[in-house]
Formats: sequence, structure tokens, C-alpha cells
Amino acid sequence: MKEKRHLSEKTAEKTSRAKPAGRFRLLVQAAWFAVTNGYAAGFLEKRIYTGKLKRLCVPGLNCYSCPGALASCPIGSLQAVLSSSEFTFSCYVLGFLMLFGTVLGRLVCGWLCPFGLVQDLLHKIPFPGKRKNLPGHRFLRQLKYVILVLFVILLPSAVAGITGNGEPWFCKYICPSGTLMGGIPLALGNPLLRSAIGTLFSWKMFLLILTVVLSVKYYRPFCKYVCPLGAIYGLFNPVALYRLQVDENKCIGCKSCQRACKMDIKVWEKPNSAECIRCGDCRTACPTGAITSGFRLHGQEEKERRAAGQEKNERGAV
Repeated sequence: MKEKRHLSEKTAEKTSRAKPAGRFRLLVQAAWFAVTNGYAAGFLEKRIYTGKLKRLCVPGLNCYSCPGALASCPIGSLQAVLSSSEFTFSCYVLGFLMLFGTVLGRLVCGWLCPFGLVQDLLHKIPFPGKRKNLPGHRFLRQLKYVILVLFVILLPSAVAGITGNGEPWFCKYICPSGTLMGGIPLALGNPLLRSAIGTLFSWKMFLLILTVVLSVKYYRPFCKYVCPLGAIYGLFNPVALYRLQVDENKCIGCKSCQRACKMDIKVWEKPNSAECIRCGDCRTACPTGAITSGFRLHGQEEKERRAAGQEKNERGAV
């Protein structure tokens, strides 16, 4: 009983520290948003920045058409190169995604994505009956891979191959981030654009409003079910250099990590799941400090686990 009470006290202490840790992540997200969308003249003059920095990509979903955007969105850039013959730039975009994927994985989603910040703030709005997941979560979380293959890769390249002129299908027909950060600000500041608004913009506004409403009740629905960039980074999560590790000798199987995880991951079983955005809530919630994170080579955890087990056996033998 004393041990259980002690663990409960440690859990409560860890939970009390979770809010400051969460606030720090929000500050990092907000600071990164300010840096990558720091072209103030764009908002004042109602125009898009087209300088040399726009040739570069930012790691998160940050719309090219946002008046303040200083760089390009990797998903928009990937669609652009798949529907063109600029293979040099294509190699750069693919290399960029592979670099951030192999180093950080979905840490980008949790700490550096502007639209992730928007969803985090929306979910903080008080609302009865909040949930982590939409009904059908296990099926829906595969949808982002379908969107990646169909709308980001196949349709832009296939249409370009047939007509010689491709389209950014995901950006044009789906992306609510582009509507919020690019479409709305430009339409508000440009009477000509407002007069040209039609069915497509109405459809995009519907998707944005749907995403906003769902984000209030459910945690990051766009990230979980729709975002193709999250799908790409998620593929790298199991091998990325930034990793989570669970010490089996310290883990007591209390599942506090999964209860704290808003992405609803069984952290004790699969700490480097493709769904993990590296927010750190599981690490903060763990009452025994079994979960750690940092930069490690793939396979290093297994070596450390074997070494710890061998040391434990040697102590037991003595």
C-alpha cells in the first residue's frame, strides 16, 4: 500500500509539471511561427513574399501563399516538382524531407508546425465531452497515407504526364492550413480576389470550418487523419535519430504514458510509433522516469537494454 501511495504521489507531482512543459512547447511553436512568417510587409501590403528565401522549405506545413511566409511549404514544393521537369529542385525537396525525417521525425509536427499550433490552441477551448480520437480512429489514421499517395504524388504527376501541366491537388482542393494562412488573408486584402471567389473557395472554407470545429473537441484531427507531411515524417519515426526509449527495468505497466498521450499511443509497447509527435507528455507523466528521449542511433536502445539486463543479472548473481 505504501508503494502504491508513493507512486500515486509521484504521478501527481509529474502531472503538476506537465502544464509548464506544455506551455514551453507552445512558446516554441509560437516563436517558430513568428520567425517563419516574419514578413510583416506582406500583411501590410497584401502581397506574397517572393525573395530568395522562398526557394527554401520550412519543415512544417506553412503555406507558400501566406503573406508573411518567408519560405515554402514542403508539401506544396513536392507537388510542384512532381508536376514539372525540374529534377534538380525535386532532389532538393526530397532530400530536405529525408533530412528532417531521419533527424527529427514527427518532432516537427509537435514543435515546429504552424497548423499544429493552431489545432493545439483550438483544443484548449473549453468544451464538454472532449475526446482524443474521432470514432473509427484505427481506420481513419490510415487516411493520411492515402491522401499522400493520391493527392500529393499520383494525381500531380499523372495529370502532368497527360496534359503537360500539373496541379497541386492537395493544396488546391484539401489543405485547410493554406485556406487559413493564405486564402483568407489574401482575399480580405484584395478586392479582385474577393470578386473571383467561387465554389472552390467555398469548399475549402467548409473543410477549414470542419477542421476548426473538430479540433475543439478532438485532439489534432488534421494531424492524425489528413496531413500528408505527418505521414511522411511518421514513416521515419521508427528510425529517426531523435527517439523515445522505455526502460523495461523501470516500467511498471501502469499505462500513465498512454493516458497522457493525446495521440493515444501505447508508449510502453511502441515508443517510436509513426503517430508520435514527440510532445513529451508521456515522459512527464511517467511516475518512475522510465521514458527518456534524445538523439540516439537506431538499435542503440537494444544494446543499452541488454547491457542493463546483464548488469542486473550480475548483481543478482553476487
